[in-house]
Amino acid sequence: MASQKIGYIRVSSSDQNPERQLADIDLDKVFTERRSGKSRGDRPVLQECLEYIREADELHIHSIDRLARNIIDLQGLVDEVTEKGASIHFHTENLKFDGSDDPFSELSLHLLGAFASFERKLINIRQREGMDAAKRAGKHVGRPPTMTPKMRQIVCERASQGDLQMAIAKDLNISRQSVYRVLKESKDALKAGKS
Repeated sequence: MASQKIGYIRVSSSDQNPERQLADIDLDKVFTERRSGKSRGDRPVLQECLEYIREADELHIHSIDRLARNIIDLQGLVDEVTEKGASIHFHTENLKFDGSDDPFSELSLHLLGAFASFERKLINIRQREGMDAAKRAGKHVGRPPTMTPKMRQIVCERASQGDLQMAIAKDLNISRQSVYRVLKESKDALKAGKS
């Protein structure tokens, strides 16, 4: 079997466009994953890609951070590919690993992997700080609420008419938990108003 050029492309979410990665490389097979790179174990497409690779194949990846977020995972993945007799190419960093004992490439891998991990941690810290600042300023943080005031009113009216909570949830296309929460909040507000 002839060697193949294989691409592994990863984007963090479904609304990101993976097409800019490896666009100028002629690949025989491409594995595209739409998941966070935080954990290697939560990436089934990566596992499928690693199982597909054979001796003399070339694995092409846009950049180190598309493959791994920490140095331990990075080194393990590079070793797994090169131990099969295949090579791995990181295009942004212009690095290639093929199992040879090139000390400069090995050093570059460790340094760039450490920088990628450090940068990810800084991003997480800045994100947490921004969310904390927004909360202190009284701004809503997180996913926007799906329940409008009108929907809350409908839930309460239908429940008072004896409609089943499951039916209310289905008709409004919300979870039963949301219906329970609205009714509990309404009940708590009534109690607070009476006291």
